[in-house]
Amino acid sequence: MNGGCRAGWFMWSLLWGELRAAAGPSRLRCRSAAFLSSGGDAVSPGPACGDSPGRMERAVVRCVPSEPKMSLWFVLCDGSAKHMQRDQTEPLGRALARIATNAGKGHAKAAKKSKKARAEAGPAGEPVPAAPLAVRLFSRDGESVAEDVSNAEAWQDGAVLQIGEVKYQVERNPPSVIELQLPRSLLAGFPVCPKIHTEFGAPQHCLFRWYREQPGGGGDEPSPGGAIWVEAPVRDRVFTPTNAHIGLRLKLHCTPGNSQQRYGLPREVESSGPVEAGPGACTFDSRHLYTKKVSGEGLIRTVSYNVLADIYAQTEHSRTVLYPYCAPYALELDYRQNLLKKELAGYSADLICLQEVDKSVFADSLAPALDAFGLEGLFRIKEKQHEGLATFYRRDKFTLLSEHDIAFNEALVSDPLHKELRDKLAPYPLAQEKVLQRSSVLQVSVLQSTNDPSRKICIANTHLYWHPKGGNIRLIQIAVALSHIRHVTCDLYPGIPVIFCGDFNSTPSTGMYSFINSGNIAEDHEDWVSNGEEERCNMSLTHPFKLQSACGEPAYTNYVGGFHGCLDYIFIDINALEVEQVIPLPSHEEVTTHQALPSVSHPSDHIALICDLKWK
Repeated sequence: MNGGCRAGWFMWSLLWGELRAAAGPSRLRCRSAAFLSSGGDAVSPGPACGDSPGRMERAVVRCVPSEPKMSLWFVLCDGSAKHMQRDQTEPLGRALARIATNAGKGHAKAAKKSKKARAEAGPAGEPVPAAPLAVRLFSRDGESVAEDVSNAEAWQDGAVLQIGEVKYQVERNPPSVIELQLPRSLLAGFPVCPKIHTEFGAPQHCLFRWYREQPGGGGDEPSPGGAIWVEAPVRDRVFTPTNAHIGLRLKLHCTPGNSQQRYGLPREVESSGPVEAGPGACTFDSRHLYTKKVSGEGLIRTVSYNVLADIYAQTEHSRTVLYPYCAPYALELDYRQNLLKKELAGYSADLICLQEVDKSVFADSLAPALDAFGLEGLFRIKEKQHEGLATFYRRDKFTLLSEHDIAFNEALVSDPLHKELRDKLAPYPLAQEKVLQRSSVLQVSVLQSTNDPSRKICIANTHLYWHPKGGNIRLIQIAVALSHIRHVTCDLYPGIPVIFCGDFNSTPSTGMYSFINSGNIAEDHEDWVSNGEEERCNMSLTHPFKLQSACGEPAYTNYVGGFHGCLDYIFIDINALEVEQVIPLPSHEEVTTHQALPSVSHPSDHIALICDLKWK
């Protein structure tokens, strides 16, 4: 079975399970139809099959052109759910014959249990065999569909399947929820952003209903597990619990939908644990006062932030040497993710460039959470690593035109753009080997303004080599980065400006910072021997950009027990962009409340840079 078929079968199994659990076998079909007709509001299950002649049953079809099989689901009058997989190219007549066989078996099974059937039994005590059920498919306009038509063509949305006297309306590819999860850690005052994957729908078109657990009974809705649930007055995708919810679990009821306001069957998920108390004041609370609203037209609120990868936070070295002052629970991923999602959501940013993003954190936490706040995410992993870079952009302000990510070591070896640099580095084999061993990457995305399509912009994001003595390696990496960005902004999209964000692991006194700001670096600069004479690699370099740090040179953007300094920057093209405002960093008192970073009130050892940029 290929990947698409496996995914389809998995989705169908989930759908089937949800349908069976929704109302029980004998009422399932009626409740499902009533739910859809009500627009997602709760309704009583209604009569069993055949009791309501004006209401049609439902037959759900999943038919995807890229897969060889189609799936069909319906419920017979005896309450048994039937799930069939048929070749899309198979003639309709064969599928109808199979349905007739299945329906006949169900009818016979029900007859055996019927007192009436036993009363009418023959001399041997067996029920009188039922006449074969007629099974036909009618098109939307009421015409009988020919039996030599293929399944893919026959089973259209709005068609009617008739099994005996019972009619089923065909719903082809209705929206469905493939995955629905709540975070494991819930904190009062921090947004709960569910992870949602849909098929034939989109999370922004789904309907949401939130419930809180009611201690001691008296709620609206009992669950099979015995809990009593009270609906919260929130119909949004994101729910922020209050102190009143501490100690209570949450439940989410999600009805999948699409842009045509078509809705599928709902799914529910309950939190695995209760809401817990939050940490109180956080370092970013005062910053949110400046960013309550999304920036206006012509402005680009930009964030750059090293969020501290979990693979680095959850080590014995981190707990005992790097961050011994940080409470162990505050280094846990679930706890830090609560803080991080609230922090990022509160900045109302148009662009967010993140470094040290765990692959699973991007997919399972940040991308779903920021998607709920209108941001689309892109991810580039480091080779041989489990973390990388993430760039998010606001969907109603930008569309993605193209991506041009590179790994520095691979580009230096194979891309003709860097031949001159390769030749300059060749006489220094030890430095060259060190550069090629590094897994650092550059993420480059070209965006187009939705309001003014003539405005395009290049967003670059990177995390350079970390070692304190690696200044020479960082110079080579930034030379590769700037050469690649020049290719994108001059050759591929001539004249577009650049915003270059990242953790450059370089203070303002280093050669790397001087090179970006001035456009050149001399071959006798001290950073070429940053790791001693053996790794010396003297060369002069230039680049054509006019770049400056939008947030200036803060005293520090990284504050840990043994070091503090400015390592992070948002460099902008001053020919096209200017700074409207810089969001103040947390005060020194806020940063050091718990000695250093990270802490119970700050999720990373770095501090986010935030500024509003404007087109010139």
